[in-house]
Amino acid sequence: MNPKTNKKLLIVGAGASGLPSLRHALLYGVDVTCFELTNQVGGLWNYKPQETTLSSVMKTTVINTSKEMTAYSDFPPEGTMANFMHNTEMYRYLHNYAKHYDLEKHIKFNHKVNSIHRNEDYDKTGKWKVNYTDDEGATHDAVFDGILLCSGHHTTPNWPKKFRGQDDFKGRIIHSHSYKDHRGYEDKTVVVIGIGNSGGDVAVELSRIAKQVYLVTRRGTWVFNRIFDYGKPIDMVMNRKWISDIRARVPEWLSNSVVEMKLNMRFDHQAYGLKPAHRVFGAHPTVNDELPNRIACGTVRIKPNIANFTEHGVVFEDGSKLDQVDEVVMSTGFSFEFNLVEEGKLIQVQDNHVSLYQYMFPTDLADQNTLAVIGLVQPFGSIMPLSEMQARVFLEQFTGNNVIPSKREMMENVHDKLSKMASRYVTSKRHTIQVDYVDYIEELAKMIGAQLDMKKLWKEDPWLAYKVYFGPRVPYIYRLNGPHKWKEARDAIMSVDERVLMATNDHAQVAPDYTVLYFAIIVIAIIAFFFLF
Repeated sequence: MNPKTNKKLLIVGAGASGLPSLRHALLYGVDVTCFELTNQVGGLWNYKPQETTLSSVMKTTVINTSKEMTAYSDFPPEGTMANFMHNTEMYRYLHNYAKHYDLEKHIKFNHKVNSIHRNEDYDKTGKWKVNYTDDEGATHDAVFDGILLCSGHHTTPNWPKKFRGQDDFKGRIIHSHSYKDHRGYEDKTVVVIGIGNSGGDVAVELSRIAKQVYLVTRRGTWVFNRIFDYGKPIDMVMNRKWISDIRARVPEWLSNSVVEMKLNMRFDHQAYGLKPAHRVFGAHPTVNDELPNRIACGTVRIKPNIANFTEHGVVFEDGSKLDQVDEVVMSTGFSFEFNLVEEGKLIQVQDNHVSLYQYMFPTDLADQNTLAVIGLVQPFGSIMPLSEMQARVFLEQFTGNNVIPSKREMMENVHDKLSKMASRYVTSKRHTIQVDYVDYIEELAKMIGAQLDMKKLWKEDPWLAYKVYFGPRVPYIYRLNGPHKWKEARDAIMSVDERVLMATNDHAQVAPDYTVLYFAIIVIAIIAFFFLF
């Protein structure tokens, strides 16, 4: 553990990004305090049955990323935990993490941050003045050397521009942010607008009890199953270093073609009315195991965008209409803002576009870098290990190890990422903070010296080298090297398959992982097809 420092750090939020930030601040010996608005840890994963402005999962939400890829780097999940945890189990994992590392004694619950401003001596010290309300309703000012904003980006519902006739519609319209469970939707005709993860989940859930569900999509989507071939979690298959290296070396059309072919083998996206114009890596995917089944059963019907509302129904852009609609659920994503910090003037957001180095550091603060945003990324995979790595980058900088480049280099990095995102992804408020999981975590790891020397590892520990290169890029890999190495990291990596299997069959033996061979055969077959025929 680093020697104690007198630097004071404030973490705003004790959710999935705040907890690892707190954990690593303690490892660095920082005098850290966390302000949490509610009376519990967990943030989004702390289910809130009542209507609230806070972010919350639905009652039936199951995580879209597997437990091993969602875990923190020094806290592997229990073997008996489901590979894709129900939100109550996810909350239990977060609670256990906080308890195991005794984090709650550093958290002040029911504390609301009202505003954050640069202190009078900021130019010299980088300090911040924070106005907050404590758990008894009293308001205070306090000065901190650094700030980590860990309050998430699923709080403010994004309402699209009103459709023609929407104000005259007599049915009920809500945002998916307000959707808690199926009660009240029995035998109703429901229109769900938006086919992201929330829209797909709501449509599938209601299709079991509603009279009929119509799922509206403007451009379609590629649908991933949580489970890949042979029952492997999809994110454990896709997020591997060797796959990332291959994607960097082959034409983009080939990567897209391989994955699209595989997805269409499960169900033909064209036949099911879902095939989009964009390629599979050109938009954030929808993860849903049941949607094609519900479409095949007819309980969910795919419709194009809405042209206008009528008093009791809707008309779609293809001319079809519904005369009677009872409920509309807008699953149209979220917006984010940073009005907490200098009334939003410091970190300005325009249609979810923001200028942050590594999606963390405001470039206008390049001379100090004592404030950062944690968890403002959207990967194909879990945010949690990325948030943890972001916190480690910040704390390296905060404790005097200069890992942040010059302001000019920061700006170049921001522009480069924005340019690549614009050329690859469909233009949308949804695609402003996209990252490729492996590439991004590797980039952060290199900043703090947590990357692996694979040549050295192949010589010293070839079996471990095989696991970390050809196996899933689990978070424990980044505690083998770098600051605060974890002595149990190797064991955690080597036992991943055992914990995955234990979740579904605690008596079976771990079978060989043929994923590498399987993908190699597919890639060779695709290349042969395109170049020989």
